[in-house]
Amino acid sequence: MSDKKNLVQKLESVNEYEREAIPKSKLKSWKSFVGTYAGEHTAGTEFVLGPLFVAHGASAIDLVSGLLVGNILAVLSWAYFTGKAATKTRHTLYFQLEKIAGSRFTMIYNLVNAVAFCFLAGAMITVAATAVGIPFDLAMPALDDTLPTSFGFVLTVFVVGAITTVIAMFGFNQVVKFANIAAPWMIMIFVAAAVAVLPRMGINSISDFWPVAQETIWSGVPLEGKTKFTFWHIMFFAWFCNMAMHIGMADMSILRYAKKWTAGFATSTGVFLGHYVAWLASGILYSLFLLESDGSLVFAPGPIAYEAVGIAGAICVIIAGWTTANPTLYRAGLAIQSINPNWKTWKVTLFVGLITTIAACFPALMMQLLDFVALYGLVLMPLGAVIFIDIFLLPKMGMRSNFAELTNRNFNPAVGITWLITLIFCLGLNLFGGVEIFFLGLPGWFVAVIVYVASSKIIQKNTSAPDLSSTSSKREVPVS
Repeated sequence: MSDKKNLVQKLESVNEYEREAIPKSKLKSWKSFVGTYAGEHTAGTEFVLGPLFVAHGASAIDLVSGLLVGNILAVLSWAYFTGKAATKTRHTLYFQLEKIAGSRFTMIYNLVNAVAFCFLAGAMITVAATAVGIPFDLAMPALDDTLPTSFGFVLTVFVVGAITTVIAMFGFNQVVKFANIAAPWMIMIFVAAAVAVLPRMGINSISDFWPVAQETIWSGVPLEGKTKFTFWHIMFFAWFCNMAMHIGMADMSILRYAKKWTAGFATSTGVFLGHYVAWLASGILYSLFLLESDGSLVFAPGPIAYEAVGIAGAICVIIAGWTTANPTLYRAGLAIQSINPNWKTWKVTLFVGLITTIAACFPALMMQLLDFVALYGLVLMPLGAVIFIDIFLLPKMGMRSNFAELTNRNFNPAVGITWLITLIFCLGLNLFGGVEIFFLGLPGWFVAVIVYVASSKIIQKNTSAPDLSSTSSKREVPVS
């Protein structure tokens, strides 16, 4: 009984500063973020996304060059957008958006955000479960599967989900510790696995690699039913696969702990190890799996890694799934908790973990991961533009930031108009212009900026001066 009481007390003592600026004593150096991002992005998604480039017929040259350019742009976005905004305000995305958009709009946004985070974390729990289920000879999902493949698989998902949720419940510090322990050896397993199987593909020297890569691994020929990916698909996907996190500003919740905005460059450990090396490595493993499986369309990261390098590969898949699911669940918990500050974060995370685990039972989340992360980022992107412009541009244009807070309003029409018009624009571009989802983020961001600036100017012009200044004395002084 005392152990249970101590556990509850420990959970109750977790303070994530959900509605206040991070105190200086809690700020962390860039080294803390190296492990966090390396763990999160050298993770379960890599065992899914790398093979999907093979399935979509990416050529070797398009993949290598597209990933290079796209990942550089992603790191720059994290540093110059998210890093600067996070270290200026020291607030979570959710609290900052509430100041700008109002509590009513933020509640809707937080629900959408939390659902998206749950689905992403769920996909990673599914990834880990495919490895946990290997000793039990569970039926594994195929490329077109959408429903659970067996009761045993569902049970395995719940075990993995429970462990993931417990780690996330203990807060950001535990997420960091877990990532720092897991990250260093995971990337070595990725690389070792890919190198170990090269002879089985006829690669016995460095000079053999590129011809086999072009002709066999990334041949440029998509699997039946899959669309063809070009350099532009790959570049924009590498840049925008984490669009919700960088220009969408979700990682303000993480980078608010950074001493300097340049900690945003620590994401390079994740994107270049995970979204470059690991995607190439997992693509090699999947190509071998296709060659040796007689046309089987089983798409389960656990068995693929196990077939290549044995138990080490399976363990790597399990830990990789956890290191993405943990911070994602943490973010989802913050999103829900911000709806009602009186809710304890650990209790919210427990609830979110249950919903996430149920979602993880459906393989469709994992199979459609490319489209899902693109859609998820696109939906949240306009609000990232709103936050960035509100912090850095509006004051320079003679307008006030944090409009909802300053006017005691629970809804800022400028934000709602921006979100609606941007998404309608992107939908129209997709349906009537034939522009694929991977390419919509860039024009959508500029549309969001234009609409928000214009609508803010109109609304603030029609708001009386006393309303804009009446609560200015209540504004917090951010920690710099």
